[in-house]
Amino acid sequence: MAARDLPVLIVGDVHGDLERLFSALKPYPPSDWHTVFLGDLVDYGMFGVGALRYARDRPNSDVLLGNHEVAMLWALRDRTRIGFWMGIGGQRHDLDELARDEALQEWLRRRPLLLRLRDGTLAQHCGSDAYLDLMPDQLPGPIETINAQARSLLEQGGEPDLWEILSGPNVFETQPLRLDRWLELTGSRRVVFGHKPHRGPKPARYHGGKAINYDGGLSRSHRMHRAASPVSATVGPLTD
Repeated sequence: MAARDLPVLIVGDVHGDLERLFSALKPYPPSDWHTVFLGDLVDYGMFGVGALRYARDRPNSDVLLGNHEVAMLWALRDRTRIGFWMGIGGQRHDLDELARDEALQEWLRRRPLLLRLRDGTLAQHCGSDAYLDLMPDQLPGPIETINAQARSLLEQGGEPDLWEILSGPNVFETQPLRLDRWLELTGSRRVVFGHKPHRGPKPARYHGGKAINYDGGLSRSHRMHRAASPVSATVGPLTD
C-alpha cells in the first residue's frame, strides 16, 4: 500500500529527545501509518542528528523543515552563527556530525515547508501565513511555489529569510480570519503545525478543528517541557 493511502500519524517537535520519540511511536508501526514529521527534530536534546536520520529512514514518512533545522544549516554554512544557534538549544556535537554527513545535509536542504495531504489537510511547521513572504505574487500552485522558493534560498545562502518566516508566532490560534484566508489560498480544509508548545494532553484544536497544534513539549531538554506532558500531546493520529 502506498504511503498516501495509509492513515496519517502526525509528529510535532521532537527537539533531540530520541528516547521519547521511540516511546511515542511504539504503538504505530511504520508499515501501517503515513508518518508526517512537522520539523524541529534538532536542538535542545542530545540526539538531534539521530532524530533526523531516524525520520529520514522511517518507511512511509515525510519530513518538513522547521526553524531549528534552518538555524543549524545556517550555522553549518556561516561559522559566525554557531553562537546564536547554540543559544537556541543547538548541540555542537550534532553540528560536527552533520558537517561530516554530506548526504544528510543535502537531504535536509530538500525538505519541503508545506505538504498537503490526501484529505485536504495542510501540514507545516509554524501556525502562520508568513510563508506568503515566499510568494509575493498570487501565482497558481502556492504550495509548490513556496516549497521551490525555500529550496532556492537554501541553495543561495538564504537561511536568514527562512529563519524569519519559520520563527514567528502561531497566529492561527487567535486570528481565525487569517486562518481562513490561508486555507482558501492553499485549497486546504485544515492545517496542522507545531513550533510553539501548547499545554494540553492532546494536540490543541482551534476554531472547530480547522487548526491543530501538535507541539506538546515532547523533549525533556526543552525549556518549556513539563514533567507531566504526555507523548500523546505531540504524536498522534490525524482524525476528523
